Amino acid sequence: MAFVTRRTFFQGAAYAAAATRVMGANDRVRVGIIGLGGRGQNHLSEFLRFPDSQVAALCDVNQPARERSQAVVQRAGSPKAKEFVDMRKLFDDKEIDAVTMATPNHWHALGTIWACQAGKDVYVEKPASHNIFEGNKMIEAARKNKRIVMVGMQSRSNALKQQAMKLLHDGFIGKLYLAKGVCFKRRNTIGRTPQEPVPAGLDWDIFLGPAPMRPYTKNRFAYNWHWFWDTGNGDIGNQGVHEMDICRWGFKNCGFPKTIYSTGGKYIYDDDQETPNTQYSTFDYGDFQIHFEVRGILTGPEGGLPVKAGNTVGNLFYGSDGWMWIGDGGLHVYKGEKNERVSLPPLPAEPKGAGEPHMQNFLAAVRTRDAKLLTADVETGAISAALCHLANISYRVGRKLTWDSKAGQFVNDAEADKLLTRDYRKPYVVA
Repeated sequence: MAFVTRRTFFQGAAYAAAATRVMGANDRVRVGIIGLGGRGQNHLSEFLRFPDSQVAALCDVNQPARERSQAVVQRAGSPKAKEFVDMRKLFDDKEIDAVTMATPNHWHALGTIWACQAGKDVYVEKPASHNIFEGNKMIEAARKNKRIVMVGMQSRSNALKQQAMKLLHDGFIGKLYLAKGVCFKRRNTIGRTPQEPVPAGLDWDIFLGPAPMRPYTKNRFAYNWHWFWDTGNGDIGNQGVHEMDICRWGFKNCGFPKTIYSTGGKYIYDDDQETPNTQYSTFDYGDFQIHFEVRGILTGPEGGLPVKAGNTVGNLFYGSDGWMWIGDGGLHVYKGEKNERVSLPPLPAEPKGAGEPHMQNFLAAVRTRDAKLLTADVETGAISAALCHLANISYRVGRKLTWDSKAGQFVNDAEADKLLTRDYRKPYVVA
């Protein structure tokens, strides 16, 4: 097919309107799953279970991944799904209503934009984007083409975390002055892997997409793409973006900070990883701050907090009357000068399937054509991802940065501004 051009971009709204299928009460949403790795398998299993959806298409650049996923569809007793290597071919299929994007981070924005222009609704995994420019273009595409676009920030559909945020917003621990996101998630060394021929059945050009062309190595493929700047954003943009989103949520969805400073490094291991395994970031908003910490090497938890299989992941909120922990181990609140744990109102249980209520929320919005139903609209996801990107930019240039919200760039820092976007490899260009 022809690649997206400027002309077809501006025809997007008309095409989207024509492509939208009017659904009856008994119609099933026909979904295409794009990216059939770890998260894609979760998407596949969820949508196969929902009675109001049908997995109608499978898309992945890797043939074995498509074959494994097709077998899952068949075992579930569902009709055989169409298979695609190139997502652009899937977007041409007018029988597909919506797509889910479980690709590596560097494909999230372009895939979402192309899908919106083709009249598809989108569930895109976190982080929403690979850089800040892309997040803005995703919002633009969703609004222009009147698409339902949801980001995989599953906490937003978690009843326990919704209740925790209500307590904060109602002043349960007083006026908030600090939130801290904690991502103490054990990550072992990835070692070093040599260049080698591209495996049979893998389209390496499409896998790299917007990223520079690199020789194939095992570490640049499969899960370890997270730890290379070309394709990932480190753990602050992987696990950490969930907790970053909760930090923002606690402050009633605060936007961009005044200043950002992030420091750390890749310690202990001598391997192929480019992103830091230890990182500390501070976001200053004037009358409150957000702190974020990543530790991938062996570590203890924050004082008094629970340890779960060597990991501590969650959020701390500090207010004028006390503090709250929400994360591994549930919800705990301590108040007063004696730091006494307080009783809480009856709380909902943590859901067993974190993704299920979130995807059901997406389907409800798709069926009703009401984006206001979404608990994690594309704009929410893009801003939370942007804070992770801001931290990584500060880390990479090695200094404190000041943000100009009106201009949408840093103050007097051309080097940092350059990292707001990337040099795209044609034809995989976000524009």
